[in-house]
Amino acid sequence: MHWLACLPSPIDDGQALAKLRLQALSWWALQFTPRVARLEDAVLFEVQSCLRLFGGAAALHQRVLQQADAAGMDLHVTAWAPSSLGALALARCGIEDGMSTPLELLLNALPLHSLSAAQEHRAMLARLGCRSLGDLRRLPRAGLGRRFGKGLVQALDQAYGQAPEVHQWLQAPDVFEAKLELPFRVEQSIALLHYARHLLAQLCAWLAARHAGIQQLELHWLHDSMRSREAGSGAHLTLHTANRTRDFGHLSRLLAEHLAQLTLAAPVGEISLKAGQILPLEELPLSLLPQSPDQANEALPQLLERLALRLGSDKVRVGQLQEDHRPECMQVWQAWPGTTAAPPARRSDYPQPSWLLDPPLRLLVRQDQPQYRGKLQLLAGPQRIEGGWWDPAESSNQHLQRDYFVALSAQAGFLWIYQQRLDRDKPGWFLHGIFA
Repeated sequence: MHWLACLPSPIDDGQALAKLRLQALSWWALQFTPRVARLEDAVLFEVQSCLRLFGGAAALHQRVLQQADAAGMDLHVTAWAPSSLGALALARCGIEDGMSTPLELLLNALPLHSLSAAQEHRAMLARLGCRSLGDLRRLPRAGLGRRFGKGLVQALDQAYGQAPEVHQWLQAPDVFEAKLELPFRVEQSIALLHYARHLLAQLCAWLAARHAGIQQLELHWLHDSMRSREAGSGAHLTLHTANRTRDFGHLSRLLAEHLAQLTLAAPVGEISLKAGQILPLEELPLSLLPQSPDQANEALPQLLERLALRLGSDKVRVGQLQEDHRPECMQVWQAWPGTTAAPPARRSDYPQPSWLLDPPLRLLVRQDQPQYRGKLQLLAGPQRIEGGWWDPAESSNQHLQRDYFVALSAQAGFLWIYQQRLDRDKPGWFLHGIFA
C-alpha cells in the first residue's frame, strides 16, 4: 500500500475556516484517487493503484506539492508510508519519506503525540517510562490492552502495517453551495475577499474532484440584522469568465477586481458561494520545455478579462467574422469576448492583404495607369467582388462592384487595389489594402 497524509497549515482563523480548509483539501485529493479519507486534522489518500497513471511515486509526490499551492490548499506538510496511520504519524513529526527506510525504524523513534490513540494516555505512559512509540511497543501487549484498552493496541498494529485499516471513503456532492458565517461584521467590500477565498478554494477543489470547470459563479452576502430598512436583506455578485476554468488564482483575481468596485449597502454577517453550470474541462498536457523567465504566467484570456473589468467592456474589443463578400464588411468589432460562434471562414483563391485602409485611398491615373508613388505594375487579377444589394439598412450606393488587383510599387511594395465599376460619382482606382 502507498498512503499520502496531508496536513493543512495551522492558521488561527477559527474553527469554521479550519473545517472549510480541511474539506477543500479532501475534495481536491479526489482528482488523484477515489480512496480519500479524513482523519482528525489530516487528509489521507491511498494511491497504490494510481501510481502508474502519474508516472510513478516520485512524479505523483511532486505533482501533489506543485498543484496544491496553485489550488490554494496551503499544505503544511505531506508524508507517505505503507500505512495511513504511519503516514499521519510521520507527517505530524515533519518526516516526509516513509518508504525508503523500514517503517518500523522510523515509527519507533517518534514521540507519543504522533499517534492519537497514545496521546490520550500520554501522562500515564510517561510515568511508566514511555517516551516514544518504540517504548510503547516493548510493553507487554496483554497488559497494555487491559490497562489502556484494545484501541491503543489496534492503532499501534495499524500504524506499523500489522493490522488492516478501515476507512470511510469520501465523495464530492453533486451540487456545490457553501456558506460561511463571518467572525465579525464586515463593512468594506474588499475585506470580504479574505473569507471568499476560502469558499473559492473549496469550489476549485470540488471542481478538481469532478474534473470540470465553470464559466459563472455567484457570491451572495447577507446584511447584518441591525441594517437600515433601505439596505435590504442582502445582495449578490455574479462573475463570468471567458473560458471554463477552475483556476483558483484566476478566480481570486477576478473576484478582487469586482469587489474593489463594489460598495456595501450595510455590514455583512454571512457569505455564500454558488457555482453556475458545470462544464467538462479538457486537461492540457504539461509542457516538456521550461518556460522563459520573461514569459508571463497569466494567460491572455485572463489578462483581457481584467482589462475589460478595469477599463470597461467597450474598451476591449474583438473582431468577429461576418458572412459578406465586401472586404470592409467581413469583420465587425464587438465588446470582448463577443459571440462564441463565428461563421466559417471562406478560403479565397486570391491573395488577401494583411491591412485594409478605411476609407480606401483614391489613386491618381495617368494614361489609364493607376499611380502610387510612381507607376503601379498589375501582377494578378482581376478578382471581382460584388455585394451590398441585399442589405436593406444600406443605401443603394452600397451596391458595390469592384475588380481587385495585386499591384507592385517600387517604393511601397505589394498593394491591393481595385477599380470601381458601378459608382458613377466615384469611378477610378483605389488603394484598399497593403500586404505586410
